[in-house]
Amino acid sequence: MTPSSGDPGSTLRELVRSGRFAEALATFRASASDRLHPPPEFRLLAATAATRLGDLGAAGELARGALEGFRARGDRDGRMRSLNLLGVIEFERGRLEEAEAAFGQALGLARELADTQMAAHVSNNLGSVNHLRGRAEEALSLYREALVSHQRLGDRRGTAETWHNLGLAFRQMGWWREAEDAVAEAMRHAEAVGDGTLLALAVTGHAELRVDRGQLALVEQELDRADRLATAARDEIGAAEVRRIRALVALRRGEPAAALSEAEAARAAAVANGVALLSADCTALVALALRQLGRREEAEARHAEASGAYRALGAVGLEERLAREWAAFE
Repeated sequence: MTPSSGDPGSTLRELVRSGRFAEALATFRASASDRLHPPPEFRLLAATAATRLGDLGAAGELARGALEGFRARGDRDGRMRSLNLLGVIEFERGRLEEAEAAFGQALGLARELADTQMAAHVSNNLGSVNHLRGRAEEALSLYREALVSHQRLGDRRGTAETWHNLGLAFRQMGWWREAEDAVAEAMRHAEAVGDGTLLALAVTGHAELRVDRGQLALVEQELDRADRLATAARDEIGAAEVRRIRALVALRRGEPAAALSEAEAARAAAVANGVALLSADCTALVALALRQLGRREEAEARHAEASGAYRALGAVGLEERLAREWAAFE
């Protein structure tokens, strides 16, 4: 069904709800050209669409504009939603202190307003901050709290996102059975939601688990599917994540030239969109591929760059993992 063009707000909401983010952003820009000051609701919807598309620069500007508008009229609900989205944007850009502060304010407002659904979303997001910083127990507690709320509310998108995050945490802890269950649940709920960006995320998570389990023969078909989904949704970051995992697969197969090509392409997309963690992960893969190719000086420069990026993020576990993989060449 095509949303009605008579009400820009309704049109934007329907486009975002149905995962048509490129159309939503184009609709906002078209309507904004006719308005000197678009309402904060419009800005927040457009910021959500831009975030889903990986356009973090535009997303941040729109979300900050929405927050200012909601503050000006004393709208606590709007402030809460804007702060949560700003936290997501800052997290993706690697500004973890700013992300944690925004999430903390959003969670406080969610509790004031007794908004259980938003409290669950923010708890899930705070779990990701803790996970990246190596605070595993805190992350698992926040994820589980979020999951219970999402399930109770029947929020399948939130349920899929939280299962995906639990899968990442379990995988990095080596809890393989739990990780398998989590990624299967993430895919099941993402399928039900029908959003290509969300489903690409879930399928990519499942593919990366297979790589970690050494099941390389089963990965390519999943990566092809994730790539089709991300491309159809115009999700540049989702497509870059697929290329990152293709680079990882190539490294495991002893194909460093292919790994380097995929990792460099994914890294370029991550840098262009300001996604700090993806950029660091791709830089690490570039370093390892260069090392396998015998290009020692270039490899050492990229290795130092990746280690520094992980350190800046506070991603101690990822920095240690890179150190172990690097030492395997010695």
